Amino acid sequence: MILLAASALGATAWAALTPISSASRDEIFEIPQGTWARRMAGDQVEILPSVIRLTLGVKDVLVLRNLDDVPQIFGPALMMPGQSLRLPFEVASSYEFACTAHASGQMTVIVEPGPWSPWARLRWRLNALLAPER
Repeated sequence: MILLAASALGATAWAALTPISSASRDEIFEIPQGTWARRMAGDQVEILPSVIRLTLGVKDVLVLRNLDDVPQIFGPALMMPGQSLRLPFEVASSYEFACTAHASGQMTVIVEPGPWSPWARLRWRLNALLAPER
């Protein structure tokens, strides 16, 4: 019992005190080929989440790849077929963008502050563990 409690305490201390790192700060989303054609055929396809969550210092660069056959608009940018848009964020906030890949025509990007304190790192790791895969 003591060994189990010590292990749990050690794991919690590691999760709280070890800095969070990532192999890449890019969070990549793709607009698949045929998206526009499916939408024009009446299919209510949602290929991107309506809300994307990023974290400063960990995953704070949004990358959109347009694999569709037609141009797509994201915010003020026009992405031609085959092009990518790389959008780094430096300020924690909520951002609204026009997005032609959505039936609603818009997308929200929520950029959360980096998990710098031990409690924030612990909470971030727990949320990452419990969050559903996209």
